[in-house]
Amino acid sequence: MECLFIEYPKCSTCQKAKKWLQEQGVTFTDRHIKEDKPTKEELKEWHEKSGMDIKKFFNTSGMLYKDLKIKDRLPEMSLEEKYELLSTDGMLVKRPLLVTNKGVLTGFKPEEWEKLLKE
Repeated sequence: MECLFIEYPKCSTCQKAKKWLQEQGVTFTDRHIKEDKPTKEELKEWHEKSGMDIKKFFNTSGMLYKDLKIKDRLPEMSLEEKYELLSTDGMLVKRPLLVTNKGVLTGFKPEEWEKLLKE
């Protein structure tokens, strides 16, 4: 299975997830979320493939999210505006992201990742 692993290398959760993928013998392409931020089109595709609420794609614990008061702005934003906002800075996107041809997951929960990879 082809996997795309999107991470911020300094993030401890991303480091754990990467180590876990390596221990499972998963082949993946690694992508630095700040240097190669997701495009609006990618985010739309991943969101649709994930079946999750778009809110799950926001890094709600990040400084930028808090500084821009995004929590207060999200309810009145359209889906297109949310994709646009997420695409402006990789640090707004929840990480790590695991993108496969079968689904997309945000954050790292080993049991969820294992389930997706075994499907």
